[in-house]
Amino acid sequence: MKTVIMAGGRGTRISSVASDIPKPMIKIEGKPVLERELECLRDQGFTDIILTVSHLGNIIMDYFGDGSGVSPATGKPFGVHIEYYFEKEPLGNAGALFKIKDKLDSDFLLLNADAVFDVDFNRFVAFHKQHGGLVTLFTHPNSHPYDSGLIIADKNGAVEQWLAKEDERPEYYRNRVNAGLHVINPIILERSGIDADKVGTVGENGKPIKVDLDRQLLKPLAGTGKMFCYDSPEYVKDMGTPERYYSVCEDYKTGRVSGKNLKNKQKAVFLDRDGTINKYVGFLRNIAEFELMDGVADAIKKINASGYLAIVVTNQPVIARGEVSFEELEEIHNKMETLLGKEGAYLDAIYFCPHHPHKGYEGERPELKFDCDCRKPKPGMLLNAARDFNIDLSQSWMIGDGENDIKAGQNAGCQTALIGSESCGQTVTVSSLKDFVESYLRN
Repeated sequence: MKTVIMAGGRGTRISSVASDIPKPMIKIEGKPVLERELECLRDQGFTDIILTVSHLGNIIMDYFGDGSGVSPATGKPFGVHIEYYFEKEPLGNAGALFKIKDKLDSDFLLLNADAVFDVDFNRFVAFHKQHGGLVTLFTHPNSHPYDSGLIIADKNGAVEQWLAKEDERPEYYRNRVNAGLHVINPIILERSGIDADKVGTVGENGKPIKVDLDRQLLKPLAGTGKMFCYDSPEYVKDMGTPERYYSVCEDYKTGRVSGKNLKNKQKAVFLDRDGTINKYVGFLRNIAEFELMDGVADAIKKINASGYLAIVVTNQPVIARGEVSFEELEEIHNKMETLLGKEGAYLDAIYFCPHHPHKGYEGERPELKFDCDCRKPKPGMLLNAARDFNIDLSQSWMIGDGENDIKAGQNAGCQTALIGSESCGQTVTVSSLKDFVESYLRN
């Protein structure tokens, strides 16, 4: 599979770090960012590379050549084959695709060199092939969804809406953001209606004709069933500002960048919901009653920074009992993610059990009334998460305010923390999620 890397950005926001080289050539721990990205691809078998360059692009071309040479930074072969497209005039961030479309005869990876990444691309591509769409977006939660574009998808991952920063958004939303990594079928270039020969020429308005990837190629696919999102907690971060660049450098030093790759075993903090994240009100049926507990957002923010995944596992028998619909529960969880996002915190995943073993409730849903494997104290939700995210359960924690939480954690092989004062065989006892993070969580 070919990989196209867009490496033509001017990097004006990060010019104080390095103004005389292209942004992808800025070094982290002695090695250019772009070289680290090429190594990540090469080590997973993606060696056929096309780089689109413009601003100071000759520096990139001189450094890497055709990929057959040796790295000045490491003394080792690059181990890839590189072709270039040099934008003499700005074409927009997708205009170059129309100039190289004859080289793109099947699905290809489209990556942004501005985004520092270390992800399992084979897993990403396998998801794309399994779902059969024309485009798959690599999506993730971030610490500032309130000023990011949002991706809204159905339960199968098909993108229903693409909300740009300037678009009106719902009051509550899932924290799901496009990370700038894509698998694309080149047929979308043909279907776009854009004349490749006119890209880069002067239009009727007297300005060069450019192509915007998101607004002209991807956003129109929302709601067609042809574009899917691949949710992953792996490391993808824009380093477009000095502050973000220095943050990325620190993450490399600590090993967090490579450690988040799902080829590697992950650690998680599994979180009960009611009484752990939000104030306990009994069975929560009304979204207006959902309120974060004091200190929770800050605690989850610290979990995010620690390298542990933050994953909610919650029993929701109100679904089986007919008291809350799946749609209402989704909106409650959207409120949870929105409130956390406003405080700079995010959840990597939410698992819920909608079942209930006991019958006899008015309005109950018979198809959900059975003794399942996911309802805590059974460990089903934790085991599913472990499979989905390659989690080492023995290095993970389950934290909650009840005996079922502790037993679920024990049954999954996790360490456990009880919020409260009961004795349920827990590993540790804490007064709150914040207390747990400050007292026991270690990187």
